[in-house]
Amino acid sequence: MDVKLIAYTPTPDFVVAAAARTCYSSRPIDTVMEKLDEDSAAEFVEMLSELGHESPIEHASFTFAVEGVSRSLLAQITRHRIASFSVRSQRYVSEKKFGYVTPPQIAECPEALALYEDIMEREREAYNKIAALLYEKRVDALPEDKREDKSALSAQRKIAAEDARYVLPNGCETQFVVTMNARSLKNFFRQRCCNRAQWEIRELARRMLLEVRKVSPALFREAGPACISGPCPEGKMSCGRAAEMRKLYGEAGE
Repeated sequence: MDVKLIAYTPTPDFVVAAAARTCYSSRPIDTVMEKLDEDSAAEFVEMLSELGHESPIEHASFTFAVEGVSRSLLAQITRHRIASFSVRSQRYVSEKKFGYVTPPQIAECPEALALYEDIMEREREAYNKIAALLYEKRVDALPEDKREDKSALSAQRKIAAEDARYVLPNGCETQFVVTMNARSLKNFFRQRCCNRAQWEIRELARRMLLEVRKVSPALFREAGPACISGPCPEGKMSCGRAAEMRKLYGEAGE
């Protein structure tokens, strides 16, 4: 898994503080902003967090490039609907040599790993064979004058891939760009940094949190699973490791 913060609102703490102070001031916005510096902006952002006033933090957005994750993870993260996604297409990009993600539990069990790798190899073979058969059939159906036309052949290859991809596994690697505002990100971290989240998306959330803390420490100082700033919301399903999580996510920002 590779996670990079590739773009974000410049001086996000300053932008959030300016937006928030505008809510409480009758003065012109440029006057409000003149009285802000780095330290006062950070203090104001921390105060907003304590008050639970989250609407101003929607003015800061963060864009990540994510690679080496599974289609299974993609299905989970796109449930966070206040976000924008651009995902590598399995229709327009060939998966004839697709990589795949191996879950840790499988990697640690030699017998399971051998079976998993064998299945993945057979999935590759099936995908390539189906894609080739469908492509051949579509090319044969073309008029004679189109069978040497590169654009026509390319179109037939993509149409063949549309249906061949149905045999691709959840573990098939993908890559995407995702943009979220700070409020959506904090909600994402609250849910997906939790020990009860699935391992792959939990690791993605942890890495994304480390990235945004580098550029906006005040805004994300208390971000992480819900238990680091209050009681665990999982009730009887709690992992019981709140103290450990507070230590982990407290140290992550240092």
